[in-house]
Amino acid sequence: MSHAPRTVDYLRISITDRCNERCLYCMPEGFAGWKERADILTYEEILRVVRVATGLGLRKFRVTGGEPLVREGVDGFIAGLAAIPGVESISLTTNGTRLAPLARLLRTAGLGSINISLDALTPSVYRAITHGDVQPVLEGIHGAIKAGFDRIKLNAVLIRGMNEQEIWPILNFAAEHQLPVRFIELMPISMSEMLNETNFLPVGEVMRMLRERDDLVPLGELRLGNGPAQYFRLRKLGVTIGFIGAITNLHFCENCNKIRLTADGKIRPCLGNHNELDLRAILRSGGSDEDVATLIRNATTGKPPEHLFRQNYQPQRIMTAIGG
Repeated sequence: MSHAPRTVDYLRISITDRCNERCLYCMPEGFAGWKERADILTYEEILRVVRVATGLGLRKFRVTGGEPLVREGVDGFIAGLAAIPGVESISLTTNGTRLAPLARLLRTAGLGSINISLDALTPSVYRAITHGDVQPVLEGIHGAIKAGFDRIKLNAVLIRGMNEQEIWPILNFAAEHQLPVRFIELMPISMSEMLNETNFLPVGEVMRMLRERDDLVPLGELRLGNGPAQYFRLRKLGVTIGFIGAITNLHFCENCNKIRLTADGKIRPCLGNHNELDLRAILRSGGSDEDVATLIRNATTGKPPEHLFRQNYQPQRIMTAIGG
């Protein structure tokens, strides 16, 4: 089956592999395999990559981690990104725990949109999933609303046996604050044993559950940002919901427009494929901008037609190392 070439115009930039939470689906118990500071790209190195990338037609940039807000100077880095000609949109994905005091600074620096993880509202359930405290996250969401971002989205990873009962409370919270929420299927990214028949909750099942209490109206071609979510609206509750079904949606990869830059300087064309190209080696051995451009071009042209998550995928790097 032939695939039409996809336009790659979106780079997700991980600025750290460290995180102040330990989510079940992201970091194995007892993990301590952090990269040394010297292995992590400097902000100046990342900005150089972005300057080259914009010359190749990349226009949309998302800052991720780990948890990006644990790295100092993020607002200055965002300002540096915003100053680069050709950068059309800058967004950030965060767990929200450090967002409240930084939201206005980030907005002023040029950050346009923000995604905030919220897997549960009940403190004990949130702690069981993330090993963290939900209260700072709620404060971060309110801080983001006050800062006036162009768009704020909530993300919830679905885990059967843990947060099914949180779905309606999260939807009510999202409706109250007029925020879209996206439900995301578990993916075997950090450890294959996390994804099994016991805890996998497909988005189709959640959709059926929602239809029992409300009308789920498809929003057609609506896209909120650059991701792969399919959007609906609950007619009575009045909330917009995105579903990200990386495992059950067989057309998930068809319109993928992104590549990733890991915190330690690898370009990864696909989250669900182990292939990575070493950009840090070029940056630190006196390579030219054309050398950098050639590697980025190779990453975009070498982007596989689909991920390998449904083919007994065995993770080799945890999610915080790849970039959220």
